[in-house]
Amino acid sequence: MPGDPVLSVKELKTYFFTRKGVVKAVDGVSFDLHKKEALGIVGESGSGKSVTCFSIMRLVPDPPGRIVSGEVLFKGRDLLKLTSAEMRKVRGSGISMSFQDPMTYLNPVMRVGDQIAEAILLHNDVDKQKAFGMAVRAMKFTEINNPEKRAFDYPHQLSGGMRQRILISMALACEPDVLIADEPTTALDVIVQHEILNLLRDIRNEISTGMIIVSHDLGVVAEVCERVAVMYAGNIVEIAATKELFENPLHPYTMGLMESIPRADRGKRRLLTIPGAVPDLTNPPSGCKFHPRCPYAVAECKTQLPPLEKVDGGRYVRCMKYAEILKMRRS
Repeated sequence: MPGDPVLSVKELKTYFFTRKGVVKAVDGVSFDLHKKEALGIVGESGSGKSVTCFSIMRLVPDPPGRIVSGEVLFKGRDLLKLTSAEMRKVRGSGISMSFQDPMTYLNPVMRVGDQIAEAILLHNDVDKQKAFGMAVRAMKFTEINNPEKRAFDYPHQLSGGMRQRILISMALACEPDVLIADEPTTALDVIVQHEILNLLRDIRNEISTGMIIVSHDLGVVAEVCERVAVMYAGNIVEIAATKELFENPLHPYTMGLMESIPRADRGKRRLLTIPGAVPDLTNPPSGCKFHPRCPYAVAECKTQLPPLEKVDGGRYVRCMKYAEILKMRRS
């Protein structure tokens, strides 16, 4: 991607200190996001996707969670070094987040237009009437039918898809540089999912907002994102352009994910599954965390955690055997 990244995450570590031990939910995550780029973050439940985003926003509950090290550079400023007051100014106007469960994050006794206007009032020197008008315009931008009327509705009066649009409207109301959408299509039917994905694609095309789309659904990121970061047990194991990742995955975990996707060209062949289970992050395996489930694992994989290494084409992979896998796939 040309130019400096608008957001750069470097060796981010977020741990949860529990009675059972320390959960290393995010354990050295690094990636860049450029202006107008859509980056997907995928992985199984518990891989650290959402915690990574909450860490960027500095919304990790403390206790039990704590960002223990790393950098989150937004337009050159390390967000982890800002005061709470300074960070509140960044949220909404600089970086916004749309959450996966609208009913959890929307106030049930407050009109949705007022909720969007409240976010606008926090970051703009306008009166309530103008803020409400800006909220209606934000709803119109997210293609909510009859926004002038819907702005006076309460969350329970709206469908799941409409509530998701309200959250996106709220996130975009102050025209942030970065939008984080955490599982934006969860619990929505297929038609509404498609509408939300089209909306996110249109937003990326029309304004300069960079996007991070978090999902466990590879189909979601394939529709919207230019690049994809694959997470496993708190680590990013591969970053690649979406087309390259789907056509030529290099990390064994990514390969397993691709083999588990139903596809018409497979005919009646059964879907393959990744053997084993996601490790307990209070006591993760030594070395590469995927080695107990990996068909390519060698002795070194059990003792050494490989770095996230840049390979040809500008992609990244965390695997000692990637060169052999790449050679095998090219032969």
